[in-house]
Amino acid sequence: MEVESVKCECCGLKEDCTQDYISEVKAKFDGKWLCGLCSEAVRDEVSRGKKLSAMDEAVKAHMSFCRKFKSNPAVLVADGMRQMLRRRSMDIPSSSASSKKYSRPSSSSQVGDSSTFALY
Repeated sequence: MEVESVKCECCGLKEDCTQDYISEVKAKFDGKWLCGLCSEAVRDEVSRGKKLSAMDEAVKAHMSFCRKFKSNPAVLVADGMRQMLRRRSMDIPSSSASSKKYSRPSSSSQVGDSSTFALY
């Protein structure tokens, strides 16, 4: 199997993939190759929509979003992950037990306190 370098049509991130995988991805996204993060963002958007042409619209919307922030693929990846996590956290019902489970105890140390740590 021969590996080919391919560039995401949304964010510009490059990945090395087989031609079979490239063809599969293009078939799913209206002939456009999307990296893993962009494809997840588009799928997430499609799952929220109710229209029959949702995939085409979601791809176009995500491409438009990426064009606005075409600075650095690493920044886009981090921002995309942040947005995805925020969306998913809104979908999860919160309960008072789970918020207490993950809250910080009042006696925990914080940056700038008098405790010392040895760094090696």
